[in-house]
Amino acid sequence: MDAIVERCAGLDVHQATVVACLNVGAADARPTKEVRTFGATLPDLEDLRDWLTANGCALVAMESTGVYWKPVHAVLEDHFEMVVGNAHHIKNVPGRKTDVKDCDWISDLARHGLIAKSFVPPRPIRELRDLTRYRCKLVQATSAERNRLLKLLESANIKLSSVASDVFGVSGWAMLQALVEGKQSPAEMAQLARRRLRRKLPELQRALTGRLEEHHRFLLGVQMRRIEAMEADVAELDRRLREKLAPYSREMRLLRQIPGVDWVIAATIIAEIGVDMSAFHSAEHLASWATMCPGSYESAGKQRGGRTRKGNVHLKTALVMAANAAGKTKGTYLADKYRRLKARRGAMRAAVAIGHKILVTAYRMMVTGSDYKELGEGYLDQLNTHRTAGNLVRRLRQMGYDVQIAPKAA
Repeated sequence: MDAIVERCAGLDVHQATVVACLNVGAADARPTKEVRTFGATLPDLEDLRDWLTANGCALVAMESTGVYWKPVHAVLEDHFEMVVGNAHHIKNVPGRKTDVKDCDWISDLARHGLIAKSFVPPRPIRELRDLTRYRCKLVQATSAERNRLLKLLESANIKLSSVASDVFGVSGWAMLQALVEGKQSPAEMAQLARRRLRRKLPELQRALTGRLEEHHRFLLGVQMRRIEAMEADVAELDRRLREKLAPYSREMRLLRQIPGVDWVIAATIIAEIGVDMSAFHSAEHLASWATMCPGSYESAGKQRGGRTRKGNVHLKTALVMAANAAGKTKGTYLADKYRRLKARRGAMRAAVAIGHKILVTAYRMMVTGSDYKELGEGYLDQLNTHRTAGNLVRRLRQMGYDVQIAPKAA
């Protein structure tokens, strides 16, 4: 096999060390290799960069090992062509495994162009990723803390969640604070209700009558303070996100036209795939990378399963959330398609299929810069009116009706 890179390097990255193999040689000659070991601190990585630069290295390849590859990539990305490969795809052949042999193997693969590049977005998009992913974690932690608080109320026989639809709204939060203070009677706490909740004052009084002891009040106060702190952090992250999203206002405006896509999901899509769609060959390539399409496993001419693969869980979660929200919209093509798929294939498969459509639509909108075109709720029926009419007539006849149809006069 012919080599296509004359000067390249393979890195075996660990937490504390980086083993580098410099591979130099003409395409038709046997290359010379030099192996050195560097530390993982910033001065050591700068020494690695200087050594590779002095030897005229043009390409650097490494595995995506945990998070340890990220600081190495950050130091080298402005000076060399970087290739970050999937560790499962470039695994060495079985045998004696050492750090030197691993970096030697990676350098050989890079020399012959056998490592598929993993998608590594530019630095501004990576910063957006950190913000959106941490925001998601904080929202999940807030939801978990709220569930713990509701569980604590149930253990104290406080049935507030059975009466109030939102325990953490303005009225519910005021009642929770009163429960922590422990100075008001159930009737007085029920008077804290506002607006429509005041119609349920007798039910609220009974729900707030429980066995709330000092132990419960202490835990309730701690949990409320944690919820307030996390909600404040989420609000601060939102402000930071809106600042970082300012250069991508055009893409945000386009994405938010898609049913089910709010500003958080639009920000997540941009953070996970970027705005430069040239990184993906086509919409189908993007859907395959995001694993928002059925898997392919064929052997002996037989298809053996079509489950979706594991992929970018952050993007996949956002797309499924958008699909479920789109399925609840009125008068849209995505809602009609979601209901049809849900009836035949189930809710989860329908959500993944609609998420695939949202991702493909987002790709094409960002490539062309065109606005979202709503096809309408009746689009699928209009594709084949003869078949649609036949299905409806057949169903009516199964119900015992004698049906004759004719085209409407002009």
